[in-house]
Amino acid sequence: MRMKSRKNWWTKLTTPYRLVLLNDETFEEVTSFQLTRMNVYVLVSTVLVVMVLITVSAIVFTPLKEYIPGYADVDTRQTVMELKLRADSMQRALELRERYLENIRRIISGELKPSTIYDTTLKVPLRSDVGEPARVSESEVQLRKEVEKLERFTILQQQTVALRQPARHLVHFFLPVRGGYITQPFDAARKHFGVDLVAVENEPIKAVLDGTVIFSGFTSETGYTIIVQHAQNLLSVYKHNSSLLREAGDHVRAGDIIAIIGNTGEYSTGPHLHFELWYNGMPLDPAQYLPLS
Repeated sequence: MRMKSRKNWWTKLTTPYRLVLLNDETFEEVTSFQLTRMNVYVLVSTVLVVMVLITVSAIVFTPLKEYIPGYADVDTRQTVMELKLRADSMQRALELRERYLENIRRIISGELKPSTIYDTTLKVPLRSDVGEPARVSESEVQLRKEVEKLERFTILQQQTVALRQPARHLVHFFLPVRGGYITQPFDAARKHFGVDLVAVENEPIKAVLDGTVIFSGFTSETGYTIIVQHAQNLLSVYKHNSSLLREAGDHVRAGDIIAIIGNTGEYSTGPHLHFELWYNGMPLDPAQYLPLS
């Protein structure tokens, strides 16, 4: 019975049929094809397999695959991730820069005391929700007026000294702080590339020569620091100030007040000015060029 059934099934597949095409008007035979069920199955399967192969090849070997959701090139995904990381880094840098500039603006304008400045490395929003900014106290306003009054005509009275080797072409220095005395001298061997000058509280810091401020900001080690670029590759550095009165890019003249003496930064152990002189990238001992006690 089974053999008969299989024979009937195979007979159906291999039984030939003729497909005749006739002219509809004259019934004339145009052409004819001899087919079997097996031929039809093989033909249809072959067409389907070819179509699948063409579709897969188009997806794998052409850019069309990038339009399929979830199927992206490995290099493309890596590039997207790198761009996202860069965008996040740029956004973070811009936020820190905005906070830093806001700190500087508040200090210079007197809206905020240095002791209340928040750390720009913390991931916190700008303090726009704490109400009115801190007002300048009356004592601080009075101090500023007294300093301006006392210092208005004292520039010509500042003691100056001729600069010795190796920068003989520069002529005169103004003292950076009045009445300051050295508590720690210059010592290059211990990497102390300047002198520590102690003076009275709230004593103004002055530029020692004409020049341009190239840095005015805060670092965790040196506190509020200001650096002035002078002629002939000479730099003067003023560290550990309580506040800064000039911004980067400002031009200053010798004797101009640029900061207030203070005690900021991890390396500071008390109110003083750490003063450095650099010539052609080499540190100089300020005590050799200024009459410091």
